[in-house]
Amino acid sequence: MTQRASPGGRHSANLANAMRWLTFLLVLLIAALQYPLWFSKGSWFKVWGIDQKITVRKKLNRALMARNTSLAAEVRDLKHGYAAIEERARSELGMIKHGEVFYQVLVVPPVAKPPLPPKPLSQIRHTK
Repeated sequence: MTQRASPGGRHSANLANAMRWLTFLLVLLIAALQYPLWFSKGSWFKVWGIDQKITVRKKLNRALMARNTSLAAEVRDLKHGYAAIEERARSELGMIKHGEVFYQVLVVPPVAKPPLPPKPLSQIRHTK
């Protein structure tokens, strides 16, 4: 008695083998397509890093713009108003107007008291 192979047994094994190879190739193709997205010149990691740098630069630019606005206002005051010039002369140079009296109040730190002299030996009690 001879055993006969089931019809399509070999065909189903070949089909399963072909499906494994097709699955492997599709996974490999997906990985190849994903690689540039994550690791190339314009990858997500580099975009994220550049975005962080942009955020830091924007904060710095806001601080510098506030400083520039303040300096521009000060320049405008110095060009058009004498009040700012007078304020600077008084505070930075110690100048006063003609006919003014200048009073300077000095705060003197308190003088430290000298330490008490040591007691004479005759006043020290000895205990035994």
